[in-house]
Amino acid sequence: MKSLAFRRLLAHLDSRKDVQNIELMNLSGFCRNCLSKWMLAEAETLGVDLDYDQAREHVYGMPYSQWKEHHQLPATEEQLAIFKAKNG
Repeated sequence: MKSLAFRRLLAHLDSRKDVQNIELMNLSGFCRNCLSKWMLAEAETLGVDLDYDQAREHVYGMPYSQWKEHHQLPATEEQLAIFKAKNG
């Protein structure tokens, strides 16, 4: 069940490429990169061979560099201010 919910979350995020990571961080405290890090940590716990780039590709559905090129926008001053206020 958990893995199905995780796959559904990834599919939802994939369908909302317009939602930037900084927006996710500001609203929820986690983003796609966090999911990648959590996936990597769980893989290490289970002894599964996975590196950070592979985890990010799984979460983003493509190589991270490609996602950044096609979907990542520069953070606005307002987004950065909110992030800084919440994260010090």
